[in-house]
Amino acid sequence: MKRGFITLSLFLFALLCSASISAQGRATLHRGRGWWHQEWTVDNKSGDSIATVHMMPLYKYNRGIDTRRYYRLIRTVKKVYPLAQIARNEMANMEAELRKIPTLKEQKEFVKGVEKRIVDQYTPLIKRMTLYEGKILCKLIDRETEFTAYEVIKEFRGRFVAGFWQGIARIFGNNLKLEYEREGDDKIMEQIVLYHEAGLL
Repeated sequence: MKRGFITLSLFLFALLCSASISAQGRATLHRGRGWWHQEWTVDNKSGDSIATVHMMPLYKYNRGIDTRRYYRLIRTVKKVYPLAQIARNEMANMEAELRKIPTLKEQKEFVKGVEKRIVDQYTPLIKRMTLYEGKILCKLIDRETEFTAYEVIKEFRGRFVAGFWQGIARIFGNNLKLEYEREGDDKIMEQIVLYHEAGLL
């Protein structure tokens, strides 16, 4: 009975999607973003709708230590990703405001004011971060802004200030020049971010 209900539901869903495709006059309908992608194709000969769902792979580890590292990365991404999004928004807002300010002197004063506000607001939170969380945050800032943390500081405060903070970061074992490699070393992190954005983590 249950199997028959599921089959009927899938059949009705396929019909509705087929009708939707026909009404729009398209051969293929795409749905989804990032972590999954669904594609409905109409067979020209039979008129049947064919569903194909492409999903990112789920990782399964044989060793316990690898599983623990994976779940640690999930916890860290969930903790620091909102800060990377805030960094992206702050940067966009600052760039928009800087375009309105005519003189270089006023721009520098504005940037220093924004920096002071951000430092006062987020220092207590960042002080409680571990070194590992700081590294993940630097990578996610690069993902969100398309600039490394070093490049963001250099853009708004100059090469000297960026070099100073890079030196401090290196002393504590971090690196403000870390880049986000979506298709490389950070492929698993990218999957975690997309699942998190979709509300699945």
